[in-house]
Amino acid sequence: MSTIKEVAELAGVSIGTVSHVIGGSVPVSVALREKVLAAINKLDYHPNHIARSLKTRTTRTLGIVVPDLTIPFYPQVIRSAETTARVLGYSVIAVNSDDSTTRQKEALSLLRSQRVDGVLLVIASGQGSDGHVKKLIASNIPVVCLDRLPDGVEVDSVCVEDATAAEMAVSHLISRGHRRIAIVTGPLTLRNERERLAGYKAALRRAGIQPVSSLIWETKLHADDVKATCESHILRAPGRPSALFCTNGVTGLGALRCIVACGMSTPEDIAFATFDELSADDVFRPGITSVVQPAQEIGSKAAQILIDRIKNGINSRNRIDIRLPATLKIRESSGAPKKRRSSGLISSVG
Repeated sequence: MSTIKEVAELAGVSIGTVSHVIGGSVPVSVALREKVLAAINKLDYHPNHIARSLKTRTTRTLGIVVPDLTIPFYPQVIRSAETTARVLGYSVIAVNSDDSTTRQKEALSLLRSQRVDGVLLVIASGQGSDGHVKKLIASNIPVVCLDRLPDGVEVDSVCVEDATAAEMAVSHLISRGHRRIAIVTGPLTLRNERERLAGYKAALRRAGIQPVSSLIWETKLHADDVKATCESHILRAPGRPSALFCTNGVTGLGALRCIVACGMSTPEDIAFATFDELSADDVFRPGITSVVQPAQEIGSKAAQILIDRIKNGINSRNRIDIRLPATLKIRESSGAPKKRRSSGLISSVG
């Protein structure tokens, strides 16, 4: 196994210069950097990061915890955060919390045992998540929350303008002639879900439509719960809404499964729009009108903020709150209701 001394000798530089190139903490000229990297590659040298971390008390590693890696939005965030971190000399460990506060606690404990320098966190929807954030901050581990934000915790955050984005989607449904529009939300204990509900109500009131409590369907963030909640409301006659808006990808996919199970089509029987793209490949037919979050920008900015906190200290300045605009991709699902067809909604959703 090659040593750092052998790398230095082959490159014709000091051991300190090799260390600076590897660590990235001290600027090194382009010419010297290229010599060192060439020597590392030739000797197949692998730094002992464990030994280095014991000396420097840093690992140049970030942790990121998300509720569900199968939701298309989160892999995009992780990939962007990882790309930005890599450019800045950091690696990323991604962990899935299964949207469980117990699992989230275990994931954060794991990341702390790996001595990560900071954490990017999408909090779980259950009670206790906010307390986990407070404990991290109290232990002087920098934290940046994304997408879902904790209540009553001073923490850096990056997310979309939730209320504005939801209002945009519901206003679009209203412009298509819909007046009776239902909304499917996740747990309203989550701040972003409350803000998206507020945007829904604002769009209705701006159009002179009074929000109706019976059209506000709160559910847990699990596919079976969403499907059951939607079925219990959609099958009620004659109160069926003409359009449905979902506040996240989980409720969106669950609602679509319900529409199929009820033997209905969209937009013929019920128009549909949702927060988040449900598929990166746009395989749904008809196409789904979606509020698209800038996932790559969210991941990149969050990683930048976190690394800046690591370098400059957790209390180096006031809390940073970044709110990014979302965009609305209008597709066939949000059209005006037509005569009901006998075919199902989407062949790819079972």
